Amino acid sequence: MCGICGIINFDGRSVSETGLRRMLAAMKHRGPDDEAIYKHENVGLGHVRLSIIDLSDDGKQPFASDDNRYQLVFNGEIYNYLELKKVLIDKGYEFKTKTDTEVLLKSYLHFGEAFLDHLNGMFALAIYDSKRNSLFFARDRYGIKPFYYYNNDDKFIFASDFPPLLSVLERTEYDVNNQILYDYLVFNRTNHTENTFFQNIKKLQHGSKIRISGNKIELDRWYKLE
Repeated sequence: MCGICGIINFDGRSVSETGLRRMLAAMKHRGPDDEAIYKHENVGLGHVRLSIIDLSDDGKQPFASDDNRYQLVFNGEIYNYLELKKVLIDKGYEFKTKTDTEVLLKSYLHFGEAFLDHLNGMFALAIYDSKRNSLFFARDRYGIKPFYYYNNDDKFIFASDFPPLLSVLERTEYDVNNQILYDYLVFNRTNHTENTFFQNIKKLQHGSKIRISGNKIELDRWYKLE
């Protein structure tokens, strides 16, 4: 199952390791096998791991590119990673592990954001470019894997579940979203909008992606079934 989380401080403040650890603890049930964090300046990423494809430490996340410029955290499974790996090897890429994680990151390095079109699987992911201090987030075509986020002028926080977000937010930063609660209780509807049971906490819609550069946030749809 696994779980991902992260904090981006737009004001340049260093991310609190205590806050990241608190987020990991709140979703430890999603990844009992391992946990780790990555911090660089105003960005922090976290991951709890449920080992499935590769049980070794090779699949440990956050996962770094060969030059350590990029860091990846992702929750999910890429079903066609062996086919993608062969394509990338033919392009000259070398692989140090047998994980779909490495294939995922190197697919991004080769294809750019268009790598999403090559993926067959379920995923929610975050990729950090330490050179440009930018981040890229994406969710699979049908929203099988969860991705929730909170953002204001000061920060952007994301996680695979609500408890990690609530563990680092002040109580004044969120409240019950009565409309969504009503829609659920009366109509059993939960995925009809980006809104969630909590005001100010949204979910990245299926087949969607987010780019963050500086304090600029761009949200796009990368897949839509006509």
